[in-house]
Amino acid sequence: MKLASLAHGRDGRLVVVSGQLDRMALAGPIASTLQGALDNWSACEPALRQLSDDIAADRVPTLPFEPRACAAPLPRAHQFLDGSAYVNHVELVRRARGVGMPASFWTDPLMYQGGSDSFLGPRDPIPLVNEEWGLDLEGEVAVITTDVAMTATRDACTDAICLVMLMNDVSLRHLIPPELSKGLGFVQSKPASAFSPVAVTPDEFGGAWREGRVHLPLSVRARGRQLGQANAGVDMVFDFPTLIAHAARTRNLSAGTIIGSGTVSNRGADGGPGASVDLGGVGYSCLAELRAVEEIANGSANTPFLQPGDRVEIEMFNKKRVSIFGKIDQEVVRWEPKL
Repeated sequence: MKLASLAHGRDGRLVVVSGQLDRMALAGPIASTLQGALDNWSACEPALRQLSDDIAADRVPTLPFEPRACAAPLPRAHQFLDGSAYVNHVELVRRARGVGMPASFWTDPLMYQGGSDSFLGPRDPIPLVNEEWGLDLEGEVAVITTDVAMTATRDACTDAICLVMLMNDVSLRHLIPPELSKGLGFVQSKPASAFSPVAVTPDEFGGAWREGRVHLPLSVRARGRQLGQANAGVDMVFDFPTLIAHAARTRNLSAGTIIGSGTVSNRGADGGPGASVDLGGVGYSCLAELRAVEEIANGSANTPFLQPGDRVEIEMFNKKRVSIFGKIDQEVVRWEPKL
C-alpha cells in the first residue's frame, strides 16, 4: 500500500496511490490526514488497504497522481528522531576531521532529535541563506511508527513499523562542528528535511524487506551526476527495530513518530572507504562523505557543497526497476525574505 499527502493546510490531505504511482484516490471517508490514520491505525489500515485494492482493480474513480502536488507524507510530525545506523559514514567523516571514534559507536546507536514542525515536500526547493554554511544532502531511509511503549522490546518495535519512506536530511556542514562543540545537539545546522512523494507499507518490498532493513540500492544524484547507489541493507549496523527500541528506552513514542536511518553508506570491497561511482564503486549518499574520502586520499577535499541552481535527486527502485516511493527532486534556491 502506498500513501501520500497532497499539500493542503498544515497537515495535508491523505490519498491512496496506485502501485505504479500514476493514480490516486482521496482517503477522506477513512481519514482526512495521514496523522489521523496513524492515530487509529488498527481501524484505518484495513480500510486504506481495501481502497488500495479497489484502485488496482479499477473499482473506484481515481485522479492522476502528481508528485509536485505533494507535501511530505507527514507534513509535520509529533516527533522526528534521526539515527546514524551506517557507522561507516560516521567513521569516515570523523577520520577526515582527524577525530577518533569511540568503540561504543558500534554497539550503542547515535541519535538526535530533529525539528518536526515543518518538512519539505518531495519537489520543494531547498532554501539556502548563506553559501558559506556548506549545504549538503543526505540520502536516507526512514520509517513511521504507531504508538510505541517505553522500554518496548525489539519484537514490539518491529510490529510498530507501519510505513517506510525516503528522506533528504538537509545539513549545513560548516555549522555542525561549532554546534556539537557546545555539548548538546543539532539545531541551526539541521534545517527542514524533505521526504519522498509516498510512504509505503513494508510488504511493498517483498523479499527486499527483511531483518528490519530495506535491501535495495538507494539512488542519489547531485548536479545531474550519480553520486551514490549504496545498498540500504548493507552495512546498516543498527536495524530499524533496534533504532526504535533505542528511542523508546526512556520515553513513549506517539503514533506518527519518524525514525531516520542516517546517511546510507557502504564500505568498499576491501573494507576501506569505498570508491565513487565513476571508479566502479557504489559511491556516497552525501557530499560530506565524498569530501571525506578526498581528504583521506589526497589531503584536501575538492568537491564543493551545494550551491543555488544545483539539483538533488533521491530514489529507490525495485528489482523490476519500478520506482517504489517516487523521486525526491529538489533544486537549491537562494533564500529571499518575504516582504
